[in-house]
Amino acid sequence: MKILVLSDSHSALSFMRRCVDSVKPDVLMHLGDYFDDGIAIKEEYPGIPMYQVPGNCDRYRYSASQPEILIPRIFGVDFYMTHGHRHNVKMYTGLLLKDARAAGAAIALYGHTHEAECYREDDGLWVMNPGSCGYYGGSAGLIEVADKKIIDCRIIRQNDLEEMI
Repeated sequence: MKILVLSDSHSALSFMRRCVDSVKPDVLMHLGDYFDDGIAIKEEYPGIPMYQVPGNCDRYRYSASQPEILIPRIFGVDFYMTHGHRHNVKMYTGLLLKDARAAGAAIALYGHTHEAECYREDDGLWVMNPGSCGYYGGSAGLIEVADKKIIDCRIIRQNDLEEMI
């Protein structure tokens, strides 16, 4: 099963659409900055479940009842989703990783920095920042799950999308 992770879209809907059309994900995730971009993509692809959290630029773009952190179980895997600004991820990711571990997550997902990265900690915790859909040519995250485990986790860019078509 494929999970497409998008963040910091800042109105870059065309890149988001190319990602969805190329990857053909089973689930979509949006990590904020601009929350309404996630809503627009969900409306355009109603058959794909969407999980999303707001970012620091979303103060007037979402309902106050929308949580800033989600911990969904998807395909048997526990995810920790946040934009990252409340965890001060521009300074360090220590608080984010601590909270993800405390939640029992297999992967910590965050955005905010616009810098894409994907790696695995020594204790097995995956960490992903998909970068920004809206800057530097665009990037996104792709997570593949099988048998209730993450089997692949990587960053994809425009040239990767062209190869997927």
